[in-house]
Amino acid sequence: MSEIEIRVQRFDAPESQALVRAALADLGARYGGGGDETPVDAADFEPPAGTFLVALIEGRPVGCGGWRSHGEEGDIAELKRMYVTPEARGRGVARAVLAAVERSARERGRKRIVLECGDKQPEAIALYASSGYERIPNFGFYADAPGCISLGRTL
Repeated sequence: MSEIEIRVQRFDAPESQALVRAALADLGARYGGGGDETPVDAADFEPPAGTFLVALIEGRPVGCGGWRSHGEEGDIAELKRMYVTPEARGRGVARAVLAAVERSARERGRKRIVLECGDKQPEAIALYASSGYERIPNFGFYADAPGCISLGRTL
């Protein structure tokens, strides 16, 4: 099995944007529409307020995820744009990206991480549950949407 390399990448970099477009297409296929209408700005992922990461296998981008600051206190990170390409699934990429995102947020002083996803993402829900995430009150753009599932954990 090839080694997974995780690197910090600007959210607006071409590699990042190709993965984000694929993530949104995947969400669109599951839920309809554009996939995720949550307002996201590239500046959200600029340190120290956030970070975006890209996973590579044999130099090819195969996954991504990032965090941005959440709330007024400055100690919570929100996980955004987690995605793994279909051909790389089942190889530990998502778990590696999630661990790297959590580590980055913790290194920037975040004490908790939260996320919102939907009930048509059983793979993601299983990953988060096995990584110690628990249900929290819904928040964010889809807080009142049917099927919204919000999760969080202490870092």
